Amino acid sequence: MKSILKKISISALTVAMAFSFTNCSSVKNANNKQKGGVIGATGGAILGAIIGNNVGKGGNGELGAVIGGVVGGGAGILIGNKMDKQAQKIEEEIPGATVERVDEGIVVTFDENSGVYFDTAKYNVNGASQETLNKLVAVFKEYPDTNILVVGHTDSVGSEENNMTLSKNRAYAVTNYLTNQGLSSSRFTTNWFGETQPTNDNTTAEGRAKNRRVNVAILPNEKMINDAKMQSGEN
Repeated sequence: MKSILKKISISALTVAMAFSFTNCSSVKNANNKQKGGVIGATGGAILGAIIGNNVGKGGNGELGAVIGGVVGGGAGILIGNKMDKQAQKIEEEIPGATVERVDEGIVVTFDENSGVYFDTAKYNVNGASQETLNKLVAVFKEYPDTNILVVGHTDSVGSEENNMTLSKNRAYAVTNYLTNQGLSSSRFTTNWFGETQPTNDNTTAEGRAKNRRVNVAILPNEKMINDAKMQSGEN
């Protein structure tokens, strides 16, 4: 399974995205000093990874405030190392998912071909999806010092209003399932974008299947950040 290390620089006026691709083993062996430069970018990189290639074209803009900034320096290197290990663990446990290391966070994308999917016009978490989410729960319990963001999307079939509601219901279905497995609800934020943020061509069946997706972003919480600053002597 391929991981994607995204190096994204966002200025006040433009959103410019540059993607560097690597496999899981190269992430594991990457030079942490080099990754420190990526970590020192901005939380907007996570936003871009979650909502696709249409940043600023709609959806729930408060997502950026939830994500916030990132940490540079020695603390950022320590955080990056922990997130690398967590990303690798997710790849090992859920080989069908797309796992992306973005700045100091992780973005996991589930579509109809990768473990968490929904029947047409439905939002209940079916048995097959539960099996995948249970594996994710185990990783979240192993790495407790993170916050989790769940974001829902649909394809363009049906009305925009219905798709917005459907993406909301699917995102909350995933959040509720995860919290019902013993994870603290305080770790979670849920958001949704309906059909407004496609990553693939909605005119093809394959593209629509990829657009019917749920993203899970994993971000260091305050405890992880403070611990990293203390360990690096920056606190």
